[in-house]
Amino acid sequence: MSVTDHPEPLIGIPVRLSDGDAPGADVRIGEANAIFEQVVDLVRAAGARPVLLQPDAEGNPSDAELAECVGFVVPGGGDVDPAKYGEDANHPSLYDVNPVQDRLDEAVVRYALDNGRPMLGICRGMQLLNIVRGGTLHVDMAPTDVAHNPEPGIEWATHEVVLSADSAVAEAFGRDRIAVASGHHQAVDRVGEGLVVSARADDGCVEAVELTGDADAAWTVGVQWHPEALEPVAALRLPLFRALLNQVEARHGVERRS
Repeated sequence: MSVTDHPEPLIGIPVRLSDGDAPGADVRIGEANAIFEQVVDLVRAAGARPVLLQPDAEGNPSDAELAECVGFVVPGGGDVDPAKYGEDANHPSLYDVNPVQDRLDEAVVRYALDNGRPMLGICRGMQLLNIVRGGTLHVDMAPTDVAHNPEPGIEWATHEVVLSADSAVAEAFGRDRIAVASGHHQAVDRVGEGLVVSARADDGCVEAVELTGDADAAWTVGVQWHPEALEPVAALRLPLFRALLNQVEARHGVERRS
C-alpha cells in the first residue's frame, strides 16, 4: 500500500522507552512520558493518524512502518549521548541517556531526511536533528536571565521567543514573537549543516532551526520549546502540527480527515 492509499495521513512518532515508574527513576522521565501522550493527541487533532514506532531488538524501527508514514514528529525526552557530538558522556548534568532511544530516534530522523518526509522535532527531537546534521549542543547551558528549565515543583519555565521573518515557524504562527513553555538544560551550540536558526530567546538561545538550501528538501523544523504544553498560551499548541500536516498534503497529495 502506498502512502497515498490511506484515508488519513500517517505520522510516525518514535515511542519513549524509559520507565518513569521504575524505582529511583528521575521524575523527568515520567514527565516526558506524559507529554508524549499530548504530542500524540495533537497529531490526531491536526487531522492525522499517529503511528507509534517501536524499536526492534537492535533499536531500529520497522522499515515497513517507516515507509507507510508521510511525516514524522520526534518528541522530547532524556539527553542524547554527548559522545555523538564529541562531548563528555559522563557530565554530571546528564539524565536518562538511553542508547536504544538514541538509535530509534536517530533512525527516524535520518529516514525523514533521506526520503523527503516532512518532520517536526521537539526539544530533544530538535537537538537530535542538529546532531544528525553534524552540529553540536551545549551539554549544560550556562545560566542567563531567561529561565529555560523550571524550578523544582513547577512543570514549565515560560519565556518569549523571537521568530525570524519569512521562516516556517513565523508562517505557522502568523507573528514574530510568541510565549513558549520550556524544560531543557541543553541547547544547540554549533548549527548543523543545511540548518538555519529561525527563532531565538532574548538571551540568544537557539529556539528553532529549519532545513534550507535544497529546493527538493521536505519541510523540516525543530523547536526547542514544547508546543504540546497547555501553558502559557493554549491556542499556540496546534499551529506547528497543522503546518506539518499542510506540508504532508502538499508533498504527498494526501488529505487529512474532516
